[in-house]
Amino acid sequence: MEKEIAKSRWYRLIPIAFITYSLAYLDRANFGFGAASGMAADLHITPSMSSLLGSLFFLGYFFFQVPGAIYAENRSAKKLIFWSLLLWGGLAMATGIISNVNLLIVIRFMLGVVESAVMPSMLLFLSRWFTKAERSRANTFLILGNPATILWMSVLSGYLIKAVGWRWMFILEGFPAIIWAFFWWRLVADKPKDANWLTESEKQDLEDKLQQEQQGIKPVKNYAEAFKSRIVILLSLQYALWSIGVYGFVMWLPSIINAAPNMNIVKTGWLASVPYILAVISMLSASYFSDKTLNRKLFVWPFLLLGAVAFYGSYLIGANHFWLSFVLLIIAGGAMYAPYGPFFAIIPEILPKNVAGGAMALINSLGALGSFAGSYIVGYLNGTTGGFGASYIFMAGSLFLSAVITMIAVKTPNKAHVLTPEKLVI
Repeated sequence: MEKEIAKSRWYRLIPIAFITYSLAYLDRANFGFGAASGMAADLHITPSMSSLLGSLFFLGYFFFQVPGAIYAENRSAKKLIFWSLLLWGGLAMATGIISNVNLLIVIRFMLGVVESAVMPSMLLFLSRWFTKAERSRANTFLILGNPATILWMSVLSGYLIKAVGWRWMFILEGFPAIIWAFFWWRLVADKPKDANWLTESEKQDLEDKLQQEQQGIKPVKNYAEAFKSRIVILLSLQYALWSIGVYGFVMWLPSIINAAPNMNIVKTGWLASVPYILAVISMLSASYFSDKTLNRKLFVWPFLLLGAVAFYGSYLIGANHFWLSFVLLIIAGGAMYAPYGPFFAIIPEILPKNVAGGAMALINSLGALGSFAGSYIVGYLNGTTGGFGASYIFMAGSLFLSAVITMIAVKTPNKAHVLTPEKLVI
């Protein structure tokens, strides 16, 4: 039955979701390449200020997650994402125009504010269109916009900086979001009932299936009750620690590679893309088997633990053995990304739709706080120690704790039932 419900959803919605999140990620992650090239010298940015600028995005991202998700849940995810696309494209382009570091501080913070609604709104949007047995894969195709974008962005940014400089890199990479906003507005509908490309029977079958899934979930009156639940609190902490590892890695990998002997910005771009090839493969594999088994936990904590071990191994090997250390960083990158689809399938399966969007936003906002800490502290450790060993240990420890909390927070489903609210929520 699952496979017979409106197959057109996959090719009509998933590419759009993927492109939208890809553009969001492009305009936040290319800062690492600007920082690794001539941006710091041109704007007189000190190492400590560079760390602050890299992390300010996540501070703005943290504060406005929940309000944005509540708007999307109660009003329109379509409208919110349309305006976000326009604004973040403009802010990204402005990064390449300004010559004052104080303006750059404002832009980085505002970029986080504007983009903060995208992830929870998109997750909420997909939960209205895809069933439980499809949701991990749908989430994964969305979040694939993260590693897939970094993959090609790493190569493109290296060439753009060499050809036209860091300023034009930001301008040229910010403009597509503005164009895409109008495609988004034309191509999507907030809910299945609003889609003119679905038949009435397809709309009804999908609505019936989604309603049936809601009947097995314990009612939750309001956001306050949802936010106090054990699973939401623990997963918020888990995601914050996980994000420390991910964004410490994303923001500083170009600088780590660029510091190697005989390296230049084009080589750095090619090498920085390699971990994200493994990330794409691991994300697709984890989400497929997670949906097959409906066991979300099994496809989250083992990957986080592997990432922690890989970071620690890279630290033990040290900078004197760059290529072996780099192989372990590739493994760490692939492992950190693998669990995203299964992880974000957990909340809509244990909380009702009236609060699920807000809960996902809260978790993602704590992840943003972890991202702020990760990108700032990793940069600080790199600057003060003169090497990358301390930051490797920091990221390894964060991922290890994240894996442990996942094992505690989420109980393994048995064959009779999967992720019932009585098991997971107080």
